[in-house]
Amino acid sequence: MRKIFCGLAMTFVVLAASAQSGTNSPYSQYGFGVLADQTGGGNRGMNGLGVGYKEHNQVNFINPASYSSIDSLSFIFDVGVSGQLTNFSENGKKKNAKNADFEYAIAGFRVARGLGMSFGLLPFSNVGYSFSSTSSVNGDNTVASTQSYSGSGGLHQAFVGVGWSPLRNLSVGVNASYIWGSFTRSITNVYSEATISSLSKTYDATLTNYKIDLGVQYTVPLDKKNSLTVGATFSPGHNVGGDPSCRVTSYNTQTGVSNTSSYEVKDGLELPNMLSAGLMFNHNNQLKVGVDYHLQQWSKISFPIYQVNGNTPSYAMSGDYFNDRHKIVLGGEYCKAEMTRGFFNRLRYRAGVSYGTTNYKINGNDGPKEMSVSAGFGIPIVNTYNNRSILNLSAQWSRLSGNGLLAENTFRINLGITFNERWFMKWKVE
Repeated sequence: MRKIFCGLAMTFVVLAASAQSGTNSPYSQYGFGVLADQTGGGNRGMNGLGVGYKEHNQVNFINPASYSSIDSLSFIFDVGVSGQLTNFSENGKKKNAKNADFEYAIAGFRVARGLGMSFGLLPFSNVGYSFSSTSSVNGDNTVASTQSYSGSGGLHQAFVGVGWSPLRNLSVGVNASYIWGSFTRSITNVYSEATISSLSKTYDATLTNYKIDLGVQYTVPLDKKNSLTVGATFSPGHNVGGDPSCRVTSYNTQTGVSNTSSYEVKDGLELPNMLSAGLMFNHNNQLKVGVDYHLQQWSKISFPIYQVNGNTPSYAMSGDYFNDRHKIVLGGEYCKAEMTRGFFNRLRYRAGVSYGTTNYKINGNDGPKEMSVSAGFGIPIVNTYNNRSILNLSAQWSRLSGNGLLAENTFRINLGITFNERWFMKWKVE
């Protein structure tokens, strides 16, 4: 059984390393793209709740301090996929798009008493869109301009982390991540009048860098059956390089002559400070209810933009590109009796809601707001070989909208499998 498990684990890791989670969102044309949820299968049923959450049989990489709670007899491997259907609507026009993506592959185990370790692969951001619009030029209906927008790529994240409990009820942890990837965006303007040259702008960036996440959790016993866990995480911002570039090409359709100007900003990409705080109430290891708050200080960093002042073009850093990103999550989980034989007693029921802001500006104005609700189950997998693994299934609805902006309604199905193998048990022979 262990050989089969190892084979599956390696297969999923290879797939995760080569796959880029996709998106069809036009909002991915801003900044680093659509930022990934970065939550595991168990957390997704609670809409991403996890700063104060810790479990002995699941890996919660939202807060690395939680690794110290991993069962001493287990090697846990968690993989997840998702399928989504998105409806876009603007000015009475609607369009649907769908994606199916490999989301993450993570593993965790206990190294020593009070010391747990985890490693894995997951997406950091996604870029993927293609759309166009046509309008008249200067109110003259005889000449039309068609603007086409497209983009692809994104950033991946591989991490290794440890969580340690130096004192009773206190845990600290750290994730060290390697971030890599690239993204390309292009805008092409073509005119119906052949005497007017077409114009295209192509933006590229490739980066390899690091990211550090620090975490802490402290559990306050309230009485014999109730406790409260307080959690916090912090990821320091820093420059990640990237050397973003911009190519502007003018093409004369009559002469067939093109003109290209290239620009580059050295070390032009940054990550912001990211902070989170959360509370989790635990009643008798049956009911867990919590709240998280996340803050990403994007407004304090810059991003390169192309603009023309008068007749002088430039591609330079702008400090007025991003907004701070705020998000609040409320969720919970209920399991009647995890260690009993009854299937329905071991079933985990999960639900959550969230509300947040986006980190980018659109034409100088605030981007859309996001609302989301989710519900799901942790279904025990019971067979001859294993009765500790869990199938995490959840459904999520989210809406991105703002005044005068494109509205996105997304329905997503998340499927995760947490393999839980007894790898460290000492056998006795009589």
